[in-house]
Amino acid sequence: MSVNTDATNEVDSRLFLRSVARAFKVLEVFGDQPRPLSLRELAQAAGIDKSATQRVAQTLLALGYLEHAPNNAGLLPGKAVLDRSFDYLRTNSLIERAAPVLSQLRATARERVDLSLFDNETIIYAMRLQSKRETFYATLAGRRIPTFCTSGGRACLARLNEDRARTLIERSDRIPLTARTITDPIAIMEKVREARTDGYACALEETLIGEIVLSASIVDHRGHPLGAIHIAGSLAEWGEQEFRRRFAPHAIAAAKAL
Repeated sequence: MSVNTDATNEVDSRLFLRSVARAFKVLEVFGDQPRPLSLRELAQAAGIDKSATQRVAQTLLALGYLEHAPNNAGLLPGKAVLDRSFDYLRTNSLIERAAPVLSQLRATARERVDLSLFDNETIIYAMRLQSKRETFYATLAGRRIPTFCTSGGRACLARLNEDRARTLIERSDRIPLTARTITDPIAIMEKVREARTDGYACALEETLIGEIVLSASIVDHRGHPLGAIHIAGSLAEWGEQEFRRRFAPHAIAAAKAL
């Protein structure tokens, strides 16, 4: 999945280093193809000629951002990528403040709790405290998923004005993640308005079958969304109304504490 392309990230084209951009394009290929890849596959997926890809790959190998897969089966992201993730997590003040709040919320809820960061068309999970049952992807920080179909994303969209929220929804790649993912912009906006009224958003099986998630947004001093607190449970154990009644006050309180 591509990263945020909002206009606020634009820079003077005269200062843009294409060689650096090529290096990141090579690394970003693994976001869509999480497996060992050959130089030919990397070049094709990144849209770069094989000669340039080879030079980029050798540089990234030397720096530890790529590694050889076992039995020389191709290339994989290297351990140095985790170093940069650690740098981001420990220098983000919101994540630092959220750590004790999420720990307390996890102890109270006894269900999975997450902290996501709002990034326009997507959200990215920065902290994930597990419950008794999980799928592999649900345990990993750093996962980026669409804003339009997540409770955390809709809680953040509810903090924007109507035009801005609608624009983000309409320019999203509204590809369903499950059979229950809502992709119609009008229906999504209805969910956003519901979240604006209730103070939290709720999604059923829109990113993972059998899962119910509700979220409350975290805002800055101007009321702009920074991210969201999520509480996730299983529909095998909870009905929607009972889950909302039980956990919405906790999610809202945790978000306000931040």
